[in-house]
Amino acid sequence: MQADKTKINRLLKTARGQLDGILRMVEEDRYCLDISQQLMATEAILNKANKEILTAHLKSCVKHAKTEAEQEEKIDELISMLGKILK
Repeated sequence: MQADKTKINRLLKTARGQLDGILRMVEEDRYCLDISQQLMATEAILNKANKEILTAHLKSCVKHAKTEAEQEEKIDELISMLGKILK
């Protein structure tokens, strides 16, 4: 992985901390919209981490593929994965 591992780790640890907080909110029977808001904030952090990883993939793995066929293969993999995400 060519992404900034320090940044990715920080984002993922923040999301994990938020999930722990959300679990506590559920256990405490907190207000539904407050829980939902925290879930959306966690999703945003995970999306940011994913964007960093995908950007690094394009700038490194795809850009530095040894052949045009290998580059096309990596692009096709990315398109396939995005198709699953964007359903």
